[in-house]
Amino acid sequence: MELNKLFWILLAFFSGAFLPIQAGLNTKLAKAGGSPVHASMLSFIVGTAALVLYIYITKQSVSWEGLRSAPAYAWIGGILGAFYVTVIILSFPKLGPGFTFALVVAGQLFFSVLLEHFSLLDSPQHPVNYLRIVGIVLIIAGVILVRKF
Repeated sequence: MELNKLFWILLAFFSGAFLPIQAGLNTKLAKAGGSPVHASMLSFIVGTAALVLYIYITKQSVSWEGLRSAPAYAWIGGILGAFYVTVIILSFPKLGPGFTFALVVAGQLFFSVLLEHFSLLDSPQHPVNYLRIVGIVLIIAGVILVRKF
């Protein structure tokens, strides 16, 4: 396996590994402040500040014309991010990290396979086949096992 691909595989793995930690930290923030929605907003403010600093340090550039010409639906990503973070803050203490993120992974895999099957949102096309369906079923079985035991 080439080193560049391994780097991205590890980076994706660790970004997923950090999600339960982020959820726990945001849940603590919500309890401290008494508002899950405010905690979600503060999480995005801190994240925005970190991104602004990163952009400044790395001297990133942007195509403002390209952003203006982006389809209107492309801007929904921010709403989906806010929905995700807020739901995780609310469900983490009720379901626990194992069950919460088992459901998150199952939902991600299911919709990722659909996006790839129909080649939506610039994803490469990978048709649904028997093995992909078995993979989804195994993930769902994992969700059930995490919940039951």
